[in-house]
Amino acid sequence: MQNVCVFTGARPNFVKVAPIVRAIIKTEGIAYQLVYAGRQDDPTLEASLFDDLQMPKPDIYLGVDCENLNELTGRVMAEFENYLNHHSTDIVIVVDDLASTMAAAIVTKKRGVKLAHLVAGTRSFDINMPKEINRLVIDGLSDLLFTAGVSNNSIVTREGADMQKIYMVGNILMDSLRANHDRWMRPQCLENVSDGQYIVLTLNRKVLLADTDKLQHLLATIIDVCTGCEIIAPLRGVAREAVEKMSLPITLVPTLSYLEFGYLAAHAKGVITDSGNVAEEATFNHVPCITLNSYTEHIETVNVGTNVLVGEDCQKLHDALKLLMAGNWKHGDLPDRWDGRSAERIVQTLLDL
Repeated sequence: MQNVCVFTGARPNFVKVAPIVRAIIKTEGIAYQLVYAGRQDDPTLEASLFDDLQMPKPDIYLGVDCENLNELTGRVMAEFENYLNHHSTDIVIVVDDLASTMAAAIVTKKRGVKLAHLVAGTRSFDINMPKEINRLVIDGLSDLLFTAGVSNNSIVTREGADMQKIYMVGNILMDSLRANHDRWMRPQCLENVSDGQYIVLTLNRKVLLADTDKLQHLLATIIDVCTGCEIIAPLRGVAREAVEKMSLPITLVPTLSYLEFGYLAAHAKGVITDSGNVAEEATFNHVPCITLNSYTEHIETVNVGTNVLVGEDCQKLHDALKLLMAGNWKHGDLPDRWDGRSAERIVQTLLDL
């Protein structure tokens, strides 16, 4: 029996591990525990999240809650070491690139436990980004590198990873999208808005939110070009506060559930975002997507999918929006292994160890 710990550090991680948890539950010869770095009453984990994702709630909450990344890293390391002291564990799966993810990865390797990283090989090539350091450390420590595509394979190979460690399992986010596609729930904010007649706006990147002048110019460009098209922004926290202060004609809506946001994004005329996950969803939904960033960790959304990078350039944003509003957006296809079977491949790999 393989005892697997599935470690999560923030809300988006649950969307990616839900298919793995469901696949493990259906499989003989493998058991799991789901560990969350945060608190049980974490306000970012809405009450409906786990029902929406069709998965159980975490078995263990480490209870770490702090803003300083170095403090968070130390506290997660201490709490996760205590977890491993009391739970027999053969493999730890960590997700993405958070400070808490890196902390769990370090403790796992120090204990001599096998470490698997999902999604491995994602890079911005900007070493000034804390998450880039986290990615390099986690991939360097991992025994199993679960990658989403060929480009990610190439990155970890160039960095010296043993080919025997690399498993191109595909994009795990697609497993959740495919599993829930027929369960989307039309949100209340669309009561007086027709499908395909609105733009979805999401913002999360701290550097962009901190530069209020630049952000205001970008938003003004969106409003100017998207005349007659409602701009719906399901924002929370700092992003919501920043946009509220600008008093712009943007429809700020309460935080949506996973199934509600899935509907909103799938039926939009277009999506404007700074999130890689939202851009991936747009490619899956064949919805035009404009990313307010100069890079993406998932270049297949640009090369094959519906995503276009404009950075923080108002002119590029203006030109892209003109194409979107005129219905002249490029045609997008689904990249290789976006087939909803990534979790199956991961669980079979674990069984074969």
